[in-house]
Formats: sequence, C-alpha cells, structure tokens
Amino acid sequence: MTVRMGSNEVGPNRPIYIVAEIGINHNGDVNTAKKLIDAAALAGCDAVKFQKRTPELCVPAAMRDVPRETPWGTITYMEYRRRMEFGEDAFATLDRYCREKGIAWFASCFDRPSLDFMERFETPCIKIPSCCLTDDALLLHARSLGRPVVLSTGMSTWEQITHAVDVCSRHGRSRSDLVLLHCTSTYPCPPAELNLRVIDRLRTSFGCPVGYSGHEVGLQTTVAAATLGACFIERHITLDRAMWGSDQAASIEPGGLARLVRDIRVVEQALGDGVKRLYESELPVMKRLRLVGGEMRPLAKAG
Repeated sequence: MTVRMGSNEVGPNRPIYIVAEIGINHNGDVNTAKKLIDAAALAGCDAVKFQKRTPELCVPAAMRDVPRETPWGTITYMEYRRRMEFGEDAFATLDRYCREKGIAWFASCFDRPSLDFMERFETPCIKIPSCCLTDDALLLHARSLGRPVVLSTGMSTWEQITHAVDVCSRHGRSRSDLVLLHCTSTYPCPPAELNLRVIDRLRTSFGCPVGYSGHEVGLQTTVAAATLGACFIERHITLDRAMWGSDQAASIEPGGLARLVRDIRVVEQALGDGVKRLYESELPVMKRLRLVGGEMRPLAKAG
C-alpha cells in the first residue's frame, strides 16, 4: 500500500520520503527558516516541516504567566509561544521560497484552528504530532479535510495507537492515505529507548505505510530505521546545535543532514528487491573461480 504525497508515492518499494523538520528551530525568524530550507534542499530532502499551533488553546492556563528566559529577554511563556508562531504572511513567504527551491513543505498541527489555517496552502499532507494522538476530535477533523494524514506515535501506548488508527478509519475513510511514524518523544532520545523494531510491528499490525521520526543524537540509528523498512523519515534540523531553543540539541546540522540523506539513499540501493540473481559483474569471477565438475580448482580462494 502506498500513499500519494504531492508528486511522491510513500510506501514499500518506493524511495524513502525524507523530511527535514525545522519545527520551531527558526526561533520566530523567517530568514533563519529560509537558511534551513536551503540546507534541506541542498541535502536532497523531499520536504521540510514546520509546526503550527494556537497558543491560546495549546498553552495551559497555569503556564501562561510563567517567566521564561529568552533571547528577547525575560518574557511570559505565553509571549514566548506567540513570538515563535509564524502567521499567514510568514508562511506565504516560506511557501513561495519552498516552491523556488523545489522542495515541499507542511506543518505539524496541534489544534483545529491550525488545521484550518493550513488549508489555505497546498501542502502534500497533514501532520498530527504525538502529543495529539489521543485527541479524537482533532483526528476526525484532520481526516475530514481529504489530505493524507501522517500520525506520530510517540508518548503513546499500543492501545492508544490502535484506538487512534480506528478513529482515522471511521466515516468511510480507509488506511490508504494514512502514514504512521514510530517515535519516542524524548529530546534527545538515548539509543536504548528508540525501539526500532516497533517499525515492523506497526506495519504488520495496521497495514499502512510506516515511517520513523527520530530525536536521537547521531545518524546511524536513523539509517538503521531505513534498513528496517521505514518509508518516511524525519529528523529535526538546525543551523547550529548550540543555538538557543528546546529542540536544537536533538537536531542535525546541515553537514550531518547531507550525510544522512546520502547514507539513506545508499542503503535503499543496497537493500534491493529480495530476488536472488546472478549479476553480470559476477560472471568473470564465476568463470575464474567456480569449480566445474570437480575437475578445476581455483588458484586462489574466493572471499
């Protein structure tokens, strides 16, 4: 089963859909976001991802007046959340910029107004973050919009994931345009808690494409996710892991992103299709080393 996302098909035996998650690592600055888009496009990513939330709905009342140290001084947590949000003009600018760079974009939506806001842009999918997996109303509204839904499964039990998939399948909606992402919502996540074998369990249990959203330090475990069959991979990116912000430490810098995309594409080639065949390149070696009727012995042992 594959899911159409813009000009790409996501699923088994298709090129892995690689997403550079900018998230809020732009720190509210459009120019920083453009530099991150540049890095993703140069690395060969298929898309970049932002986040969209309505602070008045997403910030708990007890947190709103809590002071927070920021690059703009000490401000309330609510002021900080508002400052980090891009509005229509900023996203319109970034939409044009992504089109110029030939890279798709979309956003994780944390509430219904954010879902409705994103409908004015022709994004290839709707992303629902892990923290909203148990929000049935949000899932149902996302499914009603008619776009493919990508659902992260961090901070969730197996029963909660099963329920969320059931919600996403209601009202005549099949799983043919649903992608699940295995995820552990720890920033950064230690390798022992990545539990990459869940990728295969999700795929066999729910019959839809399964990817991976990683928050670890380093690249090798994300490449391992590709080896284990993840068809959609996203990692946070940053210009500098020492930058201010809650997600920077679990992000990849531009050079690392380029290496990650390169290594994933090499792994894709190496995995092949599972059909055992004799390659043309093997024939000279076979003729030189293969025993025929027990009468010939190679001069040197084959490796």
